[in-house]
Amino acid sequence: MATTFYKYQGTGNDFVMIDNRDGRFFKKDARQIERICDRRFGIGADGLILLENDPDYDFRMVYYNSDGNESSMCGNGGRCLVAFAKKLGVITDRCRFIAVDGPHEAEVLSDDTISLKMKDVDSVRLSDGYVFLDTGSPHHVEMVDDVNEIDVKNRGAEIRYSNRYGVGGTNVNFVTKLAEDQFSVRTYERGVEDETLSCGTGVTAVAIAMNAIGHTNSNQMKLKVLGGELGVSFNKNDSDYTDVWLSGPAQFVFSGEIAL
Repeated sequence: MATTFYKYQGTGNDFVMIDNRDGRFFKKDARQIERICDRRFGIGADGLILLENDPDYDFRMVYYNSDGNESSMCGNGGRCLVAFAKKLGVITDRCRFIAVDGPHEAEVLSDDTISLKMKDVDSVRLSDGYVFLDTGSPHHVEMVDDVNEIDVKNRGAEIRYSNRYGVGGTNVNFVTKLAEDQFSVRTYERGVEDETLSCGTGVTAVAIAMNAIGHTNSNQMKLKVLGGELGVSFNKNDSDYTDVWLSGPAQFVFSGEIAL
């Protein structure tokens, strides 16, 4: 059976999109999803995202990492899915959708720029040398002198699989301050098990973490990633972070059919 797919990318974080409103795509086969995401034997992507019907929202987001397993929230994937939903005519310029971490709002700012409302953050764990928080996915945030000098894959894997985070592990972000409202970020993503060119929940975590530890007083930041630049804004009320928005490009790349 051939299935139509669409390829999208947001600052180099790339995804295979499938319109699954008819429920035809069989979601339980992790090996099939892993093959689709394989960059040599499949289409190639950091993850697979299904757009599905939901009675209470414009659509439902179901996200799988490239290892074939259903995962926690993906910020760049959510933004790309909003662009995909508009391409399909499911939405116009604003929408509400449901994902694994709860409801989200989004706005299409231009043909290829999407702003996505992330979950509120009410817990930021400050530890010696790092910060841990959950922005829809768990993130370890660690400041370094120069992110360009870090062996992200090996150092990230060491932290991700450490006893500190147990069986579930965590995503790992290394960050260097460039200016009061600007930071450079590199991310190791669990499920991909490698560095990715960008991570939406990761830069969101970095922005909040930098504010929480006093490295910036700004609530609007620019985060430079290997694949480009993303923006994060939020409101801070005591130790709670609300009205958190992630903004940046979400671009259609190509479409085709794949035999399953």
